[in-house]
Amino acid sequence: MIAYVTVGTDDIARAKRFYSAFLPALDYELEERPDGLSYTLPRQPGQSDVPPDFYVKPAFDGRAASAGNGSMVAFKARSQRQVRDLHTAALAAGGSDEGQPGFRDTYGPQFYVGYLRDPQGNKIALFSNDPNEPGRDG
Repeated sequence: MIAYVTVGTDDIARAKRFYSAFLPALDYELEERPDGLSYTLPRQPGQSDVPPDFYVKPAFDGRAASAGNGSMVAFKARSQRQVRDLHTAALAAGGSDEGQPGFRDTYGPQFYVGYLRDPQGNKIALFSNDPNEPGRDG
């Protein structure tokens, strides 16, 4: 199980604006720390595994943060509409479009996804895979 994911940033304020535009809608809680931002999901009663945390921090080596080529973090939304709404909110909060929300031929018929870059260039996906919603073929 993944315990946490960290992405780098050179500008905490810009990163906070971007990630706070959509992560709270996915139930993430923000804790600001001296070393950066910590977004966590609340632990549910009876839940044995702890959901992974998401950290946004300056690079530990003191050099400029950079996005990894081929690296991406995906966040699950509750619906296709939420994917669209959060994609729009993230763009308005300083993100850049890396692929408008929609179905992709490469993935299953229910996989609905939108892609973004955060202000530092990290690639982010927002997706829904709800079998109760219309699919690509329907």
